[in-house]
Amino acid sequence: MRVCKAAGIAFCLFVVPVIQGCFGAAATGTAVGGITMQDRRTPGKYIDDEIIELNVLSSLLADERILNQTHVNATSYNGLVLLTGEAPGDSLRKRIVEVARVVRGVRAVHNEIALQAPSTLAARAADSLLTGKVKIALLARNNVRAVHVKVVTERGIVYLMGLLRQDEADLATEIARRVAGVKRVVKVMEYIE
Repeated sequence: MRVCKAAGIAFCLFVVPVIQGCFGAAATGTAVGGITMQDRRTPGKYIDDEIIELNVLSSLLADERILNQTHVNATSYNGLVLLTGEAPGDSLRKRIVEVARVVRGVRAVHNEIALQAPSTLAARAADSLLTGKVKIALLARNNVRAVHVKVVTERGIVYLMGLLRQDEADLATEIARRVAGVKRVVKVMEYIE
């Protein structure tokens, strides 16, 4: 009886998590596959960008001064990293860029970190709402595919990333500019033929 109970506990502790992990991996693979079918990046580049973001943020969080004194976001698209957020001093701002630059796979860093105190949670929530509004505005237009544009918002400033033709980039920029609450639109895109 004790052997059966021990075997049951071992099954629950070791086998079930592995099975769930496999399901999670399969589900994630399906989700990534669906997204990348629409994306102009290859599936490998899409995954590379996700890994770059995680590695940049992990490296930044490992630095106690950055962790405690700043608010930083890192977004990667085709190896181009956009840094947004706030840092109270230029030395911290430069340190953040240095940390991001050395992460494997980063081709270039676009630094948009403001020199000011970290934003409030209310301000970040407003930025998230604004990102949603811009995405909805892009979805409503047939001339530009919303899945080709990555939208990041910080302090009311909308950053547009992606691999776009010039006409698509111009249209996406114009659409974003017309959304109520957008202070400015910054193109952080690469152009394709």
